[in-house]
Amino acid sequence: MPKVNLMRVFGVICAAALVLVTAVSYISWQVNDIEDSVLRLHIVANSDSDEDQALKLKVRDEVVERCGFLFENCVSAEQSIKTAADNIGFIKYVAEQVITENGYNYDADCQVTQCSFPTKQYERPGDGVVSLPRGEYNALNIKIGAAKGKNWWCVMYPPLCFVDGVASVPDETDELLKSQLTASEYELITESDRPEIKIKFKIAELLGGQQD
Repeated sequence: MPKVNLMRVFGVICAAALVLVTAVSYISWQVNDIEDSVLRLHIVANSDSDEDQALKLKVRDEVVERCGFLFENCVSAEQSIKTAADNIGFIKYVAEQVITENGYNYDADCQVTQCSFPTKQYERPGDGVVSLPRGEYNALNIKIGAAKGKNWWCVMYPPLCFVDGVASVPDETDELLKSQLTASEYELITESDRPEIKIKFKIAELLGGQQD
């Protein structure tokens, strides 16, 4: 029976571990870069009652419609975050006006902060999807009243908030994503069904899950 060269086996194991650690570290860096390239909108309802959930959607519609113009000329997530912070008073006014007009006296707590988001998919032009892995994203966060109800979210930058029902990625937003991310990052979120990319995306989700 041939002798096992323990040092050689140990070396192979160490080399494999190093490759794995390097790959995970690289994917972690990609996830962080993706998170930093996006500004999301997060709205939390007062409660799960039908009335409060309906109010949440009305606040969503008005904020997207009346505040969306603020972000039209933004060319980066960083600029969008600053724009949201600089106009937080107006955004709060819009949200609370909707609340008051619908007969409620809830406050709207509006701030730019980091929030945990689950994995979300958006349809791309033609075939395929954009899949944003779960994790901690910068968000325009609007809490209505006690903020104990189900939440709703979309992407303010690049703009994906104006679509209701089936979430989809318009051509200009797809181009923005492509310009803001590296080729491998863009591949990670747009080709997550490919076997070799699927493994990377699963790792990305696990890394994002560690931040919840």
